[in-house]
Amino acid sequence: MNTSKVLPLVIVVLSWISMLVAPHRVAHGFETHPPVLVELFTSEGCPSCPPADKLLQKLDGQSIPGQETIVLSEHVDYWNNIGWKDPYSAHFFSERQRAYAERFGLDDVYTPQMVVDGTSEFVGSDSGLADKAFRKAASTGKIPVRLSSISVDGSHVVHAHLETGLLGTSFGTNAAEIYVAVALNHAETQVSGGENSGRRLTHIAVVRSLTKITYLKQGEDFKKDVQLNLESDSRNLRMIAFIQEPKQGRILGGHLYATQVRRFNPS
Repeated sequence: MNTSKVLPLVIVVLSWISMLVAPHRVAHGFETHPPVLVELFTSEGCPSCPPADKLLQKLDGQSIPGQETIVLSEHVDYWNNIGWKDPYSAHFFSERQRAYAERFGLDDVYTPQMVVDGTSEFVGSDSGLADKAFRKAASTGKIPVRLSSISVDGSHVVHAHLETGLLGTSFGTNAAEIYVAVALNHAETQVSGGENSGRRLTHIAVVRSLTKITYLKQGEDFKKDVQLNLESDSRNLRMIAFIQEPKQGRILGGHLYATQVRRFNPS
């Protein structure tokens, strides 16, 4: 799990592959609807997490008037010593969740926890509170973000073009951080130990890499090609770019680009 603040990330891609790039609810230009970023902190060792995982799957691609939902499943590691080690967990996500807990004034972390746009948090299986958070997020302006021209070369390096709109004074911050996440579109596990022993769990948008690309200063935009070496054995990936206030503040913009990687069969 590479969480460094500079590129690259790492991915292992099978030799002789081609990338079939399929836009996921994305227009050719910037987003036509302001995105809402939904982060679910979850664990396969947590007995109350499967309903939240299912809610996140429902929210993925859900049509909300005037909004686009972008979901991220971030698996924490503090359940790993209770009979089952979550194969998608990383300490980085536990630390990210603890930073949110400090910002929200919580005494401790818990799962499942859903964080919407970096401004609202609640039990991740509560669809009613999720709806309220979405309505709140609908009233905030966002910086346009776009990922495009995604391809993979012979060295298994993923190339993408990332651009954002201007960080204007109306956002009330002097700086922001640009992140790129790489997630598995779909994942399944047959759990053989711990609180969920015997259950087959399914997940959506499981984050495998989250990298801070750069800082964005007030009055600036960002337009550059980026190179990502992505570490995963999956052939179904999605890439998400988002802008966030420092110290895990408000989400100021985001964009989802889903891709499928498949084996190339030469004739």
